[in-house]
Amino acid sequence: MRYDAVMKKTQHEISALELLGGMAPEAFLRDYWQKKPLLVRQAISGFSGVLTPEELAGLACEEDVQSRLVTQRRTKWQVEDGPFAEEHFLGLPGKNWTLLVQDVNHHLNEADALLRRFSFIPYARLDDLMVSYAPDGGGVGPHFDTYDVFLLQGQGKRLWRISEQQDLTLVEDAPLRILKNFETQQEWILEPGDMLYLPPHVAHWGIAVGDCMTYSIGFRAPSAQELVSEFLNYLQEKSSAAGIYADPDLKLQANPAEMSGDMLKKVAGMLHELQWDQQDVSRFLGQYLSSPKPYVLFDQPALMSETVFRERLHIEGISLARKSQLLYCGESLFLNGEEFLAGSAGHELRQLADNRQLSAGFSASDALVKMLHAWYLDGYLQFPDE
Repeated sequence: MRYDAVMKKTQHEISALELLGGMAPEAFLRDYWQKKPLLVRQAISGFSGVLTPEELAGLACEEDVQSRLVTQRRTKWQVEDGPFAEEHFLGLPGKNWTLLVQDVNHHLNEADALLRRFSFIPYARLDDLMVSYAPDGGGVGPHFDTYDVFLLQGQGKRLWRISEQQDLTLVEDAPLRILKNFETQQEWILEPGDMLYLPPHVAHWGIAVGDCMTYSIGFRAPSAQELVSEFLNYLQEKSSAAGIYADPDLKLQANPAEMSGDMLKKVAGMLHELQWDQQDVSRFLGQYLSSPKPYVLFDQPALMSETVFRERLHIEGISLARKSQLLYCGESLFLNGEEFLAGSAGHELRQLADNRQLSAGFSASDALVKMLHAWYLDGYLQFPDE
């Protein structure tokens, strides 16, 4: 293994140790991941956030940003979807509401860097950084998630109540998945830099203590039904069954409305031709897990010749755009839902996927430059100053 790769791995391990309060990431995965909650005091010492409440509200006003406003009035909940007009925030009450903004890592370098500190969990599982702001009493009620989440406290304080209760009955007709019978088993007040990890289906209820901001690092956990449906769509696109249904040996039936056993056997034989192997699963999963969310749009740069691109690449290096997802398996690379073969540039491209950047000064072959140039023009890559 190259020295720079060893150093990068060491930096990742050091970052994970700090986040987990000195616990080795291997121990966290063995003892806590998808098993039980973990509270870490001062996971990021001195952390107060990467943006202000005003900046978060500004993001919620933009068309390409997913945001929600949750308001509680006594036992009633209301949810509004963004984008919002600036004036909308001026009419909000002094307490009991929450603004939530998804994919903040798509819009701020500092937010993306924070998300990447959790790279001890594979990028194929890492989803997004959601940021919420709430005045005193604000929250989204007692609920549970079907995915893992790290709840990192930014400015202010938040009271977290959790329960590993088995009763997950929801309030009927509520616009949110509010638990009907929440029973607090543990509770803590998190201050700036504190972090709470929760596995799937652990009930929790966060309540703002004064004005506060919380950074939620969420993970992808597609349902089995979703995976099956998407995989069948993938197979449909790659399959090309020949011929048509035929029955030259058709027998006279006493009951014309009955589907005969012979018909069932023939169709079963045709469907049996639909087969897949490990490579099909790998290609499907790579394309599926790297595909951007439906609302994600990539900003395409001004046209740049391959010659100029090569010069800048050598001088500045290159990074994945914040919205890009690059995964790999064997010789295949999957960038934003598309498959590419690594070829002779496999080492550099896997380094780009793992570190999300290639440093200045590296030697790039003509084939690699051509591939990176095409990705850059599609908006999938960016130079450091962009």
